Amino acid sequence: MPAPNVTAIRKPADLPGGSENPRITLSTVTTPVRHELVAVERAIQAQLKSDVALISQMGAYLVAAGGKRLRPITVLLAAHSIGYQGKDHIALAAVVELIHTATLLHDDVVDESTLRRGRETANAVWGNAASVLVGDFIYSRSFEMMVATNRMR
Repeated sequence: MPAPNVTAIRKPADLPGGSENPRITLSTVTTPVRHELVAVERAIQAQLKSDVALISQMGAYLVAAGGKRLRPITVLLAAHSIGYQGKDHIALAAVVELIHTATLLHDDVVDESTLRRGRETANAVWGNAASVLVGDFIYSRSFEMMVATNRMR
C-alpha cells in the first residue's frame, strides 16, 4: 500500500495564532478535502431529487437549511488519513450525511419539534406523515448508494 498522502499535523506553534492561542477553524480543517466536499454536496442533492414533487421540495428545503457537514468531512479526512485512492469515499460521505438527515426528519416528528437551526422543521411545514415517508425515502436512497459501492465487507 502506498504511503498515505496526509498533511502533517502541526504543532501549536505552527498554527495560526501561535503557541499561546492556536485557532483551528473548520475552514482550516476542511482545506485538504474542500473540492471533495463539493462533490459530496452534489451527490446529496442528486439523491434528494425525485419525480415525486414533495420529495424534491423537501429535499431542496433540507439542503438549503445547510449545516457544517461534519459527518462527511470526517469520512473524507479519514479516507485521506489512510491514503485511500478510490472514489467511493465521496459516495460514502454522502451516505453518512443522508442517514443523518433521515434520522433528523424522524427525530423531529418523535420530539414534535417545530424549529431546527432557526427554521421550521419539515414536519412543521409538510406534516408528520410526509416527514416520516421522506425520511424513509432518504434512508432507502442512502442504502442504494452503499450497495452501489460494491464494498459490503
